[in-house]
Order: sequence, then structure tokens, then C-alpha cells
Amino acid sequence: MGKAIAFLYGLVCYLIFFVTFLYAIGFTGNFIVPKGIDSGVGGPFVLSIIINVALMGLFAVQHSVMARPGFKKWWTNYVPSPIERSTYVLLTSLALILLYYFWQPMTGTVWNITEPALRNVIWGIFAIGWGVVLLSTFMIGHFNLFGLEQVLFHLQGKRAPKPKFKEPGFYKLVRHPIMTGFIIAFWATPDMTMGHLLFAAVTTAYILIAIQFEERDLIALLGNAYVNYRKRVPALIPFIKGSGRS
Repeated sequence: MGKAIAFLYGLVCYLIFFVTFLYAIGFTGNFIVPKGIDSGVGGPFVLSIIINVALMGLFAVQHSVMARPGFKKWWTNYVPSPIERSTYVLLTSLALILLYYFWQPMTGTVWNITEPALRNVIWGIFAIGWGVVLLSTFMIGHFNLFGLEQVLFHLQGKRAPKPKFKEPGFYKLVRHPIMTGFIIAFWATPDMTMGHLLFAAVTTAYILIAIQFEERDLIALLGNAYVNYRKRVPALIPFIKGSGRS
């Protein structure tokens, strides 16, 4: 019974994540969803910056701190190991939901491209960015990354396999294609507002910092295989080996 409950919990966490992920596409693109990044009337400029940076900071702290091995070791004293990843995914989704809900629009125009063909090209790049993000997760194990595989193995009474070094698909070109996709998606817009610019700039800075911590953990986990991979393959930009490297 406990295993079945853990599996249902993991499934619910995954579904919440997936809806939150889809909402992020609409949020940054300002379409379909009830509230996009530029929805509403802008309030006081400085207050909007403070609120928005605080929301992004909350996400960054939750997302990075809970991903560290030391925190996981402590955290699993209270949260069973099979649902640790699902709980992390759930809390990340909740942090994003808070960001969507409380985000303050800053509608001052940075650039506005009106030529239809060029707008279509930029929206195509936006779609490519999100496509790279999603495809990259499947290349390294989508359901493991978001906790579903762990609860399924637990339900079957099996141990989840230990991570092994591999470099499939996009990972032959860059070490962090998920982050590359996010950066592309966040900056590719024909209608850049001050709020969107703040979001893109802060999230890009966070990505550049976060991958330094992630790579330190990957080296500790995978050893020389990852050290050699790091020497051969650039972090974020194909064919530029210094991109994103400390």
C-alpha cells in the first residue's frame, strides 16, 4: 500500500510539473495562458523590480539548494528516498506557480519588431528553444529527471539504477543543452518589454552560476569521465569550448 501511495504521489508531482512547464511556454510567450509575463498594468517600477527579483531568487534558492548532494543526504532523513526527487520537482513547480501568480508586469518597450516575416523567424527560434529543452530531458532520462522512474521502481520493489556517464544527442554538442534551450527561449521574443528583459537577464545569470555548482557535483559523482567530457565539449554554445566554463 505504501508503495502504491508513493507511486501516486510521484505521478501527481509529475503531472503538476508538466502543466507548470507548459504554462511557462505560454507565460514567456504571452499567449494562451491567463497571465503572461506582460499581462496587466505595470505598477511602481522599483517595487516591481524588487518583487520580481525576489520571486526569481526564491526559485533559484529552492532549485539550487535542494539539488545539492549535502542537502539531499540531510533531506532523506525526513523524506523517503523513492519520493525525494518527486518532492523536489513538486516544490520547484510550486515556486514557479508563485512566480507566475505574483509576477509584476513591466511593460516599457525595449524592442518591438513589426515586420511579419522577422516576427515569424523569432517565434520559430522561441519554439526551437523550448523544443531543445524538452528533447534534452528525454535524451538523459526524462522520467528519472522528474522523479517518476524512481517511484515506479519502488512500486516494483526494485532499486533505481545508479547514474552512468553518457552523452546522447545534443549532449555531444554542449554539456547543458537544457540550459541552452532555456536561454534561447527566454531571449527570443519580437516584443521585448522591461519585465521580459529583467526575467531573461536574471535567469541567464542564474544559469551561468548554477551550472558551476552542478558541474562540481557531476565531477564528484562521475569522476574522470566527466572531467574529460568537460575538456572536450563546451558548456552552452556549440563549438565554443569556453562557454559557461569557470
